[in-house]
This record gives sequence, structure tokens and C-alpha cells, in this order.
Amino acid sequence: MSQVIYKLDNIYRRILTNINIEIHKGDRVMLFGPSGSGKSTLLHLFNRLDDPEQGSIFYNGKNINEQDITTLRKNVGLVLQQPYLFPETVKDNLMYGPKLFNDWNPDEARTLLEYVNLPESYLDKPVDELSGGEKQRVSLARTLANKPEILLLDEPTSALDDQNIEQIEQDLINLIQHNDLTVIMVTHNLEQAKRLGNRGIYLENGKIVEEGLLPDMLDRPETEALKNFTTNH
Repeated sequence: MSQVIYKLDNIYRRILTNINIEIHKGDRVMLFGPSGSGKSTLLHLFNRLDDPEQGSIFYNGKNINEQDITTLRKNVGLVLQQPYLFPETVKDNLMYGPKLFNDWNPDEARTLLEYVNLPESYLDKPVDELSGGEKQRVSLARTLANKPEILLLDEPTSALDDQNIEQIEQDLINLIQHNDLTVIMVTHNLEQAKRLGNRGIYLENGKIVEEGLLPDMLDRPETEALKNFTTNH
């Protein structure tokens, strides 16, 4: 059995009710369900962007409330649906996190852009000259600059066109393969969940209704709720 990297024990927060999850090292967990089901709220608990009202969360066996929050967020990187980049250049964004820990190596800048399929010439490019897809890829590279163990993704492709979605997905597949990342991702796209995930968690009204291996749980759902959801999506 692989290492349990996260354990959520009896979590309550806003809509979330009695959430119990174990995430193992190397998992690629897809969170899906209707709008308002609590997917993003759940995702944001993993790096303390939000905190539970009841219950405990353990990261590598230690309660995350007892861990330094800056170090936690370095190890558990978050990429949002709408990328927020700092002003100035792509390079300024890439070096921001590592410089907080005196861990910036300029030689790694090119590798970070290679991960997200951008040329080295983009390092000196002002971020306000980037397209939407390029901004999302720089946001992903900036998160990777911190050398995270876990990557949290909150619908990172939902605002992109089909071509950029395909590129971001390929970037993610390459990153997962080369960086031994554990991934927890919110998506509304069930085909994307099949392409990127190996585990699925279906939420409805703040509760886990069904979880299992992908793509099996989407091809052969066990609950009526998930059957209805897959039929309508």
C-alpha cells in the first residue's frame, strides 16, 4: 500500500458534511459534481486557504494546523481557474516563491518553461502581453518553481478554448510523469477527469456520494445520483 499523504477525518465546513478521505502518494484525484456541491471548498482545505469548522486534516501524518503555513503552501501548490500573475515579467513570477526560501536557481527557469511548453524567450516577457492560455501555463510553472509535492488544481482549463485545454492537459501529463506529483483537481469535464485522473470523488450537496477508480466509476456508476449526473454531462 502506498503512503497516505493526506487524511481528512470527519470534516465539516459550510456545505461540506462528514467528509472522510485518504489521499495516497501518486494519486491523481478528480473532484466532480454539480455546481455548489462543495468541490472548491474541499480543495481549498488542503493548503489552508480555508479551514474546517469541525474535524481534522493530516498531511504526512501531522495535523496541518501544527505546520508552518508558508511551508505547507510551498509543498502543496494551488493553481486557480483564473490565473493571477504578479506585475512585471514571467521570470519575476517564476522566482517569487523560491526567493522567499532562498532557493532560486536561475538555471531552472528554462526547465520550468519547458515543462509548460513555452520558449526561453518568454522569461523577459511582460505578463500583460500574455494570452489567457499562456498566463495559465505561467501560473502552473510558477507553482512548480516551489517544487511542490502536491498540486491542487481548481478547474484550471474551464476558461480556455479547446486548443489551450489540450495543451494544458498535455503539460499536466508531462509534469505528473516527470515530477512524481500527487494531484487533486476540481473539474466539471468528465472526459477530462478520465484522461487525467486515476481516482474520482463525486460530491453532491456537500457529501461524498461515490468514489472509486477512473474511468470505471464514470463508465459504470454504482449510485443513481452519479448515473443521473453522467447522463446529463
